[in-house]
Amino acid sequence: VQLQASGGGLVQAGGSLRLSCAASVRTFSRCAMGWFRQRPDREREFVARINWLGGSTYYSDSVKGRFTISRDNAKNTVYLQMNSLRPEDTAVYYCAADRGRVRTTIPRRYEHWGQGTQVTVSS
Repeated sequence: VQLQASGGGLVQAGGSLRLSCAASVRTFSRCAMGWFRQRPDREREFVARINWLGGSTYYSDSVKGRFTISRDNAKNTVYLQMNSLRPEDTAVYYCAADRGRVRTTIPRRYEHWGQGTQVTVSS
């Protein structure tokens, strides 16, 4: 397994969760990392991205100001801190690795994917 996401669960609206994605060294090294989510009956959508060194982040408008992506390269792990959760954030969340240098929000540009972790936000 190259990417392993964890940390999902059930939380009330307004609550917080932190997702983690552990990667193999080969998968993580020099890769930008992204989080995506897929809600029922919808296509997979971009949530956040962080570059290899962690100095550049990018968010979808729907999560900006509420979610924070970070990474610990010593641990080969990327995180997604999710605050002020809303029922519409309910989805399966996926982490993904991109070896490209150009910032992208397109899922098919990411070469490696984790198995997903379910986040459910109750109202």
